[in-house]
Amino acid sequence: MDLTPRTPSDEAAQPAKTKRRWVPALIVVLALGSGAVVVTKFLTSAIDYYCNVDEVGVKHGCTGTRAIRVQGVVKEHTVTHNNGDTQFVMEFNHKSINVNYTGDPGGLFQECIPVVAHGQMLDGVFKSDDIEVKHSNAYVQKNKARMDAANKEAAACSVQGG
Repeated sequence: MDLTPRTPSDEAAQPAKTKRRWVPALIVVLALGSGAVVVTKFLTSAIDYYCNVDEVGVKHGCTGTRAIRVQGVVKEHTVTHNNGDTQFVMEFNHKSINVNYTGDPGGLFQECIPVVAHGQMLDGVFKSDDIEVKHSNAYVQKNKARMDAANKEAAACSVQGG
């Protein structure tokens, strides 16, 4: 064991150790900051607002080209299929929008039923990439007034056409 006193040249090497301690801390801070930015961007882009047809372009969150979910009733005699896409008119509270769905919405989809279309308004047409025909029991319980209004619209559509 060497017990000789240290010289000033040995102490001059000590600040290099201090600098090395900041490098890992700086890397951790940069990684956390980058992660926070990514999570924030993901969460804000993942929020889809629920809107009724009559709220599109009017209600806060239902305007612009942001992704939204629109509830309405498929208007009778408006469903057409063209080049693999499905076009129809969706109505709610005496307002309507044209919908262009990419693909075939499936067997439960038909005229005069309430649906929820996921997508965005582009050039006056609602471009949809997902259609929900049946709601879960949890959604129905949580949104009873909304569902009652949609079912009333659907019943009126069926009566007008029959």
